[in-house]
Amino acid sequence: MTHLSDIKIAQAKQLVHIKNIAKKLQVVEDDLEMYGKYKAKLPLHLINEEQVAKNNLVLVTAITPTPAGEGKTTVSIGLTEGLNKIGKQATVVLREPSLGPVFGIKGGAAGGGYSQVVPMEDINLHFTGDFNAVEKANNLLAALIDNNIQSKTNNLNIDPRTILWKRVIDMNDRALRETTIGLGGTANGVPRQDGFNITPASEVMAILCMATTFKNLKERLGAILVGLTYDNAPVFARDLKAENAMAILLKDAIKPNLVQTLEENPAIIHGGPFANIAQGTNTIIATKMGLSLSNYVVTEAGFGADLGAEKFLNIKSVFAKLNPKCIVLVATIKALRHHGGAKKEAYNTPNLERVSEGFNNLEKHIENIRKFNIEPVVAINSFVSDTAEEVNFVIQKCANLGVKAVLSGGWAKGGEGTKTLAEAVVDVVENKATQYNALYDWNTPVKEKIEKIAKEIYGAAKVVYDNKALLNLKRIDRLGFNDFPICMAKTQKSFSDNDKLIGRPKDFTVTVREIEIAAGAQFLIPILGKMMRMPGLPSVPASENMTIDDQGVISGLS
Repeated sequence: MTHLSDIKIAQAKQLVHIKNIAKKLQVVEDDLEMYGKYKAKLPLHLINEEQVAKNNLVLVTAITPTPAGEGKTTVSIGLTEGLNKIGKQATVVLREPSLGPVFGIKGGAAGGGYSQVVPMEDINLHFTGDFNAVEKANNLLAALIDNNIQSKTNNLNIDPRTILWKRVIDMNDRALRETTIGLGGTANGVPRQDGFNITPASEVMAILCMATTFKNLKERLGAILVGLTYDNAPVFARDLKAENAMAILLKDAIKPNLVQTLEENPAIIHGGPFANIAQGTNTIIATKMGLSLSNYVVTEAGFGADLGAEKFLNIKSVFAKLNPKCIVLVATIKALRHHGGAKKEAYNTPNLERVSEGFNNLEKHIENIRKFNIEPVVAINSFVSDTAEEVNFVIQKCANLGVKAVLSGGWAKGGEGTKTLAEAVVDVVENKATQYNALYDWNTPVKEKIEKIAKEIYGAAKVVYDNKALLNLKRIDRLGFNDFPICMAKTQKSFSDNDKLIGRPKDFTVTVREIEIAAGAQFLIPILGKMMRMPGLPSVPASENMTIDDQGVISGLS
């Protein structure tokens, strides 16, 4: 049987006008800011806190993923289709894709098969310009910093060696990781070491996703810590009078984007931080917009539950006062084979013994979710290489833990393939939902918060701190940021900080190399190991397989 590619499936869909999608949310046409026929921005005045508190939030996360990912976005979209099929009014709320992975190795983030959001090409490319606005706001601040160092008037006495702020570009480009700027004489600025991050790694992106109002966005932008003076005093973006100009660039980007699924259900897509270096979830504003307009909102958090879901529950949900009522834990048989010791070339080879050995990774994620007082549902994202024996083994092992595991066929069948999953989620929401609890109190000491995550979520035996991290702790204390939550930066490939330790590692030590302060986003970022904020392209980038014909029809995008 020949399967159509994701882009062919998306292109075959006759989209309905976005005003008709908005009607399903009771949003009138006059409230839409349309970007053509199939995309629109939603105004912030539609957010209704009473509805937010009343409606049902479902978080989709995953076990520790293989390099290709386990299909959280596909399951999120499919589940939304399934919920609508069984008579629930549901909206999916997702992150925006980054161009770097689109042209690199990972592909886009619009779902797959018959569980996609459309227009797929637009969403995966420039969309409504939000990433461009984040990039420009970030780089405006960078330009203001270097201009202040160069200037003889209004000089803030910034020590160039202490500057924390990097420029960004939304592309995988390893050559920009470390740069030297200001060369070529005094007219070109003060020479210093600099570099680029990828746009989703910008604190501006994290701030956009944490902001609750336009006023709050501006305050957070002003609170960005950019460096220190020669007298060791902190310098914030507000000291450069940058926050208003940055907010002007983000005036449209703060509004969530409305599109549609293949089955013509509403989808809100907004913001896009990575989960291994930032909070890995869409904007608070988009989540609250969905909850204001729908009875059920399905959203996802990046990478495994030890990263995206942990941050969603300990940072975003606490700050925004959200109450997720069910967590869908996506697993694939091939990932269980991987955690059971299968090599990459054997991921698609049936092997019950490997699946059995790899189940301990799924079991640890189930235990972790229950620590937040939330009941999980396991979605086994179906692949053609799965055997009934392997799938039934996982379903039975989950049942022994009191967890419902369901085969999810959204990729092949859309909403028809996820009705059973939707029913399992509704059962938890309507019969087992409780008030979730965060893992730690933000006011506890910084080391205590870090160790709580490392020991309880990762399963570490102990945490050690490099000298740089210990110095960072002193700075955090001196600046009064001890009550910020923790946004751990670590590999997504393991519970530990060593990407070679698959499955459920035990008795390992986590090393905190340094701790960054995201004063605008209002969280601390302990860095475990060497984290990459500017990816490189593979030897054969995905871009090489993309074409566009004379009529503008794109092929090879995924």
